[in-house]
Formats: sequence, C-alpha cells, structure tokens
Amino acid sequence: MALTATMYRVDVTLSDVDRGVYEQLELRLARHPSESVRYLISRLLAYCTSYEEGITFSKGGLSDSDEPPVSVWDPTGVRTAWIDVGAPSAERLHKASKSTPRVALFSHVALPLLRREAAGRTVHRLEQIQVWQLEPAFLDALGERVGRNTRLELVRTDGQLYVTVDGEVLTGSITPATLITPGIAG
Repeated sequence: MALTATMYRVDVTLSDVDRGVYEQLELRLARHPSESVRYLISRLLAYCTSYEEGITFSKGGLSDSDEPPVSVWDPTGVRTAWIDVGAPSAERLHKASKSTPRVALFSHVALPLLRREAAGRTVHRLEQIQVWQLEPAFLDALGERVGRNTRLELVRTDGQLYVTVDGEVLTGSITPATLITPGIAG
C-alpha cells in the first residue's frame, strides 16, 4: 500500500524587511512520505523569503523530479524563477538555469559540498544562481515546532530570520553565497 502525503496548514505573518515584503500567507504544504522535516521547513522558508506575485509550490512535490519545489510564474504562464531546495545535482541546476531567467537555491548543505557538485561540470550561468544558506540547527528547531496546523510570524531583517511559534522566538541566519569556488572561474 502506497503511503500518502501529509498535509500541513501553515498561516504565516511575513515581514521581510530586507525586501520590503509584508504579507499574510495561508499555506498548504504536502509532505511526501520520503521528505524530511528539514527539507519541508527549508521549502517553507524558501517560499516565504522569495514571496512575490505568482509564487507557487510544485504540484508534484518530490515525486516530480522535473519540477522545482517552488516556482514563480508571470501572468502569461511563463516560469520566471526556479527555486530549489537542498543539494540538487549540477545537471538539475544546468537545466533550471537554461530554462528559467532566475534560479535560487536554499540549502542547509555545507557550501563546499555544493560547490564540489557544481565544479568541473557545465552549469549554465552558474555565477548567477542565487544561493541562500540556512542553518541546520535552526531548521531542526523550527521543524520540532511546526505541526500540521501552525501559525507563525516570520521576520527577515539584516540576514537574520526570527520565527515566532507559540510565543517562542527562534533565530537563524539566511546567508547569501555563490556556487563559484573562490579562485576558480565559473
């Protein structure tokens, strides 16, 4: 018998001071049986900190390897941003960068490992891929507090994330990075 996805309902009061985005979001996330809590929380944060008109979670989730976890679409139905999570392969990043004007990666994986995957392989516009590093301990602490029905406040300011869940404030950083290894041309 196949396992089914678990639905999460997360109401987010978003105050992204760094980008000037302030929204009230009612999100529904399907957690695939093979998806870790850390990945789910990374996907949630990627959505919130990238929020703009036309943003969506993928319909297929983890089961659709040809789609990113999060996309931004323009009104004509053209994808304008491919937002990935975790440690995608160089081939996946190449495909994303060839097919979409903007590619972002939200990851808790150590930057040297991400760079090693991209090094020595052809990745279209590698230098233009936005990388956001998330702290694993922060993701884990948040994952312990996010249930199937959760309300949270998310504030992003000066590269810090402040998440309030049930009156408790968790703090973690969201650090910009690049997949280009210093001293090596992309």
